[in-house]
Amino acid sequence: MSDLTAFIAGLPKAELHVHHVGSASPRIVSELAERHPGVVPSDAQALADFFTFRDFAHFIEVYLAVVDLIRTPEDVELLTYEVAREMREGQNLRYAELTCTPYTSVIRGIPIEAYTEAIESARERAERDFGLTLRWIYDIPGESGLPAADATLDYVLKHRVDALVGFGLGGPEIGVPRPQFQRHFDAARTAGLRSVPHAGETTGPETVWDAVRLLGAERIGHGTSSAEDPELLAHLAERGIALEVCPSSNIATRAVESLAVHPLRAFRDAGVVVTINSDDPPMFGTDLNSEYAIAAELLELDEAGVAELAVAAVDASFAPEAVKADLRTEIATHLATSWSAEGDN
Repeated sequence: MSDLTAFIAGLPKAELHVHHVGSASPRIVSELAERHPGVVPSDAQALADFFTFRDFAHFIEVYLAVVDLIRTPEDVELLTYEVAREMREGQNLRYAELTCTPYTSVIRGIPIEAYTEAIESARERAERDFGLTLRWIYDIPGESGLPAADATLDYVLKHRVDALVGFGLGGPEIGVPRPQFQRHFDAARTAGLRSVPHAGETTGPETVWDAVRLLGAERIGHGTSSAEDPELLAHLAERGIALEVCPSSNIATRAVESLAVHPLRAFRDAGVVVTINSDDPPMFGTDLNSEYAIAAELLELDEAGVAELAVAAVDASFAPEAVKADLRTEIATHLATSWSAEGDN
């Protein structure tokens, strides 16, 4: 293990773009698949093959097959708690904003009240058992259109919990124009939620413009095509609108051809705030540690630079100020300890 790899592994982190169901590791998916036999295999090798994506449309198809395994409130709680365990124990996360799509569970028969109770129970246990602070972002599954948007807004307005901080929009972008969801985002923002839609992952920069101008985006999920529009990059930099960058995801879904042409460096050079995230980590064969290592290579960062990336995620988060302050201190301490250890060698 290199010094930088070890530094990243021990680095206290916040993650802002990571999906609830998409974080189900093979261990968790296998347990759910054994509970509900069918399309998704429970064998480890078969699961690895199952998670090999041809393109973004195929990724959505596989993702929804895993969603179909979440059939009871007990499934929801198991998933949430075990995802939290792996975040804390494997990646040293201290804070995460987990993007949840309650609509896909409700239409499969789990009442929103039971769904909310399950994720909240898991959140409280995770904070007690692992020292991990979780917050929720409820997102609209774009492929399900306006009925899903109406329902998700209803969940936000009528079944809100204190841990719910953001309102998002995921799923395919092609054929799902952002302007149709403006009234939903307006209502959610009026209710005090923060706007964090996906945009510009598989479509051009105009989708990002729509997210900023019409949906009031405070952060953009992915936003990879922003690099094609210098005016947009300047706007994002000037307004401090962070991009939630997920390098391995972009390659796996074919949103970006290869890491060699990934726009992360272009974002950084344009002064845009970037945060590093894992998106749907087990599905893409990655984790947040690996994404930080990729970012460090693409941006030619040393330990101090990696620590700055970690602080950027804290600053762009919707965490309580006390949690932010504690995490900044932990990051600084980790960096100072690393420098001290190097000085002793």
